[in-house]
Formats: sequence, structure tokens, C-alpha cells
Amino acid sequence: MKLRISSAELVARARGEIEEIETPDAIEMLGNPNLVVVDIRDIRERQRKGYIPGSIHCPRGMIEFWVDPDSPYFKDVFGQADKSFLFHCESGWRSALTLRTLQEMGFQACHLKDGFSSWKAEGGPVAFSEMKSDK
Repeated sequence: MKLRISSAELVARARGEIEEIETPDAIEMLGNPNLVVVDIRDIRERQRKGYIPGSIHCPRGMIEFWVDPDSPYFKDVFGQADKSFLFHCESGWRSALTLRTLQEMGFQACHLKDGFSSWKAEGGPVAFSEMKSDK
């Protein structure tokens, strides 16, 4: 079966419409108290590969519901108007698609262009102990 559009094309289109942050810039941003880093990877990826210190975990399948104040699943962390949000996945594909959807909803954020794998490769700090989930 041939699809009308490939997943790679969806990601490419999304990347043309969202704000992407390069890994060295994201590493520099980490100490900013107004930044919320949101890890959308599967919980098993986060446990196995580590996570960005201070990041929160929001499963990809719940993002639209957690950011929507009208949803019964809304999480207060996403209602902080004074915060900036940086989303990431492992390679930047899922987070690009996620950001495109959130932008369509009216939620402003950016994403780590090359994902957590690049974060680790560039020497960004990685934690493995206590994990934060929704706040």
C-alpha cells in the first residue's frame, strides 16, 4: 500500500512551520528558571537512556489533552504563561510533529531539533535517578 504522504514528509513540513532549537543553544538554556523542558518519549526510553535534569515527562499520546485548559486531563504546568516550553523526543521527529499540532491549537513552544540523542552526544547533562512526571 502506498501512502499519500510519508512520515518523513510530515516531519519535513512540520519543521518548516515550527521553532527548532539547536542542541548547543538548548544546553545553554537549561539553567533558565522560566524554561520547562518536556520529554515526550516513551517512559521506557526515559528510564533506559536517561533524561534532561529537571525535565517533566508527558507521554506523546496525552500532550494535546494535558495542554488544553478545557480538557479534564489538563496539567497546571502547561498553564504557566510566564514559562517557555522546550519539547523533545529521541531524534526530533515526534517532537516536530507534536509542536506542529500544539501550534495549531494555539500553544506556543519550541523543540530540540535533533532530540535527546544529540543532547547526549553534545555533552548535555543526563540524569537517571528520580524522575519528575506531571506537576
